[in-house]
Amino acid sequence: MNELAAELRETPVGGDVPRLELAEWATRYALLAGITTRGDDFNLGLLTAAPAAHVVGNWRQLAAAVRPAFPSLVGGLQVHGTTIAVHRDPAEGWTIRDGIDGHVTTERGVLLLVSVADCVPVYLCAPGVGALALLHAGWRGTAAGIVEAGIAMMAELGSDVADIVMHCGISICGSCYEVGPEVMSAVTGRATSGPGHLDLRAAIGARARSAGVRQVSVSPWCAAHDAAMFYSHRRSRGRDGRMLAYLGRP
Repeated sequence: MNELAAELRETPVGGDVPRLELAEWATRYALLAGITTRGDDFNLGLLTAAPAAHVVGNWRQLAAAVRPAFPSLVGGLQVHGTTIAVHRDPAEGWTIRDGIDGHVTTERGVLLLVSVADCVPVYLCAPGVGALALLHAGWRGTAAGIVEAGIAMMAELGSDVADIVMHCGISICGSCYEVGPEVMSAVTGRATSGPGHLDLRAAIGARARSAGVRQVSVSPWCAAHDAAMFYSHRRSRGRDGRMLAYLGRP
């Protein structure tokens, strides 16, 4: 099988928080891996134009839904960079760090969070050593090497790169994502003469395989054309809310 083409679909979960989760990761690895959906305006974007009280209320609702399995939730104010935080024994409640686009932990009870609305949430786990990583990968971060940086950090924590499992989650698909030649070249390393359609998840998968990762799956959902379920920055021309992707070991 071509692992880059392997699809793994997130499935709906009941309850007060609208979300989809990777049932296969729960069964195989005892991990909680998923993403919130737009639901009835379940916007979780801290830096969007939505009223702060509404967004904070949604954050509180998400935190209540995952407790007591996850007393700590950690995220970042993202900048499309490559800075990744390692979380060892974080405080209970929320920890939001500025300038962070990725998170790594080996701790139980820590739920890693990234905010997305077209960019790719990249889930990484190393079942043998218990290391987890969740990355926010737009085209800038991908071109700058955030995926390779996350894999390297997991290796530093004792993971064999060949044993790492990766999932490229819900994001904009290639047919919906037209970019200029400078973006295409920055991500793929191939020069082009005009605009084209960038399959960012395929590009991320290719980079991961080049780094030694063997098991890669891709969500079939598209944030842009599955408009009833997901927020999309591109589709809304910057007016949409944000979803939170999450990963943790209870």
